[in-house]
Amino acid sequence: MLLTIDIGNTNLTLGLYDGETLGPRWRLATSHDRMPDEYGLDFFHLLQHAGVAPEQLGGICMASVVPPLTSKIVEACRNYLQKDPLVVDAGVKTGVRILYEDPKAVGADRVVDCAAVQRLYGGPACVVDFGTGTTFDAISAEGDYLGGAIAPGIGIAAEALFARAAKLSRVDLKRPPSVIGANTTHALQSGLLFGYVGLVEGMVARFRTELGPEMKVIATGGLAEIVARETEVIDIIAPWLTLDGLKIIWGLNQ
Repeated sequence: MLLTIDIGNTNLTLGLYDGETLGPRWRLATSHDRMPDEYGLDFFHLLQHAGVAPEQLGGICMASVVPPLTSKIVEACRNYLQKDPLVVDAGVKTGVRILYEDPKAVGADRVVDCAAVQRLYGGPACVVDFGTGTTFDAISAEGDYLGGAIAPGIGIAAEALFARAAKLSRVDLKRPPSVIGANTTHALQSGLLFGYVGLVEGMVARFRTELGPEMKVIATGGLAEIVARETEVIDIIAPWLTLDGLKIIWGLNQ
């Protein structure tokens, strides 16, 4: 079995693979204040709940965009799961050629997503990742990472709005009855959801102009399904794309 771990700015996502099959997966809140022992106990109990003992793990593969947490998670895995993770970084085989001005500046999660798309779907493609930021990544027909665009995530935009506007209260991100909100809650939901749908549609159209009409659009991240229901430009919803990429990269390095 392989444990995959994606450390993001908002969530820490884990997935357990038995061969090619993704089984249990979990999302934890990313917290800089937690100690390695706390994370280690969480990992141990999650595996225990799934009926898996640490000695059943064949390995752990990890990507992180939160450098202060990387060493904590490595220590947690070493002490509680008896494994040193393979951390996706410079020197690790990914199968991805990065055509960015500074390849080291590309987040590990974006490289891992590209590895998954290259193997599972092929290029040209645009990956839309709904995370802390909403990122758009371009992958060529040859599977090369070309670059992309980064916008504030829906959660960040919502928090900024609530923090700056005294009369606006937090709302659940869900589809309102209509685009034209008849009350403040529905107006906020409309602006956040349909506003980001418009962002996605506009960016996808611009990416398609550069990558060609055959470009696939793959959506991933925690809010992928909510946004994808409101637009026809998304071809594939792959909420666990990063975990799939980690499994692929693990195989390349064995």
